[in-house]
Amino acid sequence: MKKAAYIPVIVSYFFVLLFCYAAISKMLDFENFQVQLAQSPLLSAYAGFVSYAVLIMEFATAILLCIQKTNRIGLYASLGLMAAFTIYIYLILNYSDFVPCSCGGILEKLGWTEHLIFNIGCVALAITAILIKQKQEFPDLRLLKPVWISSIIMILSSGVVVSLFLSSEYIIKKENNFTRRFLQHPLEDEDAKIDLGFNSYYFAGYDDSYIYLGNVTAPMVLTTVDTALKSKSRMKIRLDKSDYPFRSIQMRVKYPYYYLYDGDVPVIYRGSLKDSFARTISYNDAYFTQLAVIDSSRFAIRTLNSRTQNYTIGSLDLSKSQKVRLYPSLIEKQTDGVFDSDGKLIIDPKNKKLSYAYYYRNQFLVMDSNINLINRLHTIDTISWAQVRAVALSDGRHKMGAPPLQVNKNMVIAHNILFNQSNLRGKFEDRDAWKQAAIIDCYNTDRQNYIGSFYISNRGKNKIAHFLITDCYLYILSGNELVRFRFAQSLLRQLKSGDAENLNKRVGNNY
Repeated sequence: MKKAAYIPVIVSYFFVLLFCYAAISKMLDFENFQVQLAQSPLLSAYAGFVSYAVLIMEFATAILLCIQKTNRIGLYASLGLMAAFTIYIYLILNYSDFVPCSCGGILEKLGWTEHLIFNIGCVALAITAILIKQKQEFPDLRLLKPVWISSIIMILSSGVVVSLFLSSEYIIKKENNFTRRFLQHPLEDEDAKIDLGFNSYYFAGYDDSYIYLGNVTAPMVLTTVDTALKSKSRMKIRLDKSDYPFRSIQMRVKYPYYYLYDGDVPVIYRGSLKDSFARTISYNDAYFTQLAVIDSSRFAIRTLNSRTQNYTIGSLDLSKSQKVRLYPSLIEKQTDGVFDSDGKLIIDPKNKKLSYAYYYRNQFLVMDSNINLINRLHTIDTISWAQVRAVALSDGRHKMGAPPLQVNKNMVIAHNILFNQSNLRGKFEDRDAWKQAAIIDCYNTDRQNYIGSFYISNRGKNKIAHFLITDCYLYILSGNELVRFRFAQSLLRQLKSGDAENLNKRVGNNY
């Protein structure tokens, strides 16, 4: 029994060493500690609060353990902390959407299961020390009271962690406060690339065998590259009638046709991919600023409503007598109805689902091929009101009065997922990494659900100009290059199911 009397002292010193080391390590690299918490599968939404709370509790517990009068309270506090850390790891191993890499400071060589065993051992040590101390100080009293107190502390501390987990998951996926989660190894290393010779290309479309490119400096040339990026060909397109005051001809491809248009001139041309001659299929039906091809005779358009002078989404159906129909309630005006509601109209070529993502606010629309609104969803940033200022000119035109805050930069919809290139840095994100890469946020288009994010690194000094998502690959245009990346199979399965998540950052158990 005399040897057992030293157990509370030894256990107290052990916890003092453990908590002081852990707290000091976090303080010396506090920014990285917050980043790790922000990437935690359980506590992402509360990274700011938890990062400070853990430090305070670890230092406070160490101090309580060092003072004779408060040593018992310190042991109870140690039990509560270790119980919380234990349930945290248990949830990661059994209920989290992913199991991150382990990096627990002094225990960084241990895996998650070993961490769990270590923590259970610490809980047992704390309980043992509490019971022995109770027997030493009050030998005539029964041990029922410290057992009950220890049980209540473990239940409460575990309950707090579980509550934070459930609440954090809801906030991250449904009501995100701009905390990103980064998918683990979403892309394999680039497996193909081709030098296009110029940096003025954009993606016009794709099919199972080819990627089709338009060129802003050569708008009448359709460039075809095989999906393996081994060869390319060019086709100079001829129009049946071309004496129009074109300003910016655009090209879209939906197999087996290509389409050319310039919304400033109300004309659309269509040609077979096997033929360089394009014929007029629509003239004087509608002026428009953007166009998405639904099928060979149906199009979704964005136009300037002549009555309201606001951007409006519409349909152009060449098979009907009333070809144009407008849907003025879809795009919502905030200030001027033009700059504040500017965005990009895109279509999923597989299921023909449409989306309109705003450039200057955290919202995107999801529509079916008949322009029926399915969802009005939000991106994870907090800019709900477009920060733009329009100035009216004397001739009735409007222009930007100041540089706007752009929220969303470029978008692609595929696999029922909106891949959105964000223009804003989220909470706890590394500034240098942001400068060296584009960031893509993924959203399920069936419901308000943020899936995760991943980086696409710049290629030297060249940033990502455009990107394209196919069934298995991510293609990017950067500088003069067209580059292909293969999606990891695990990510493909998750994206196709609208689920996630894995991290590409190391996340520890943070004690």
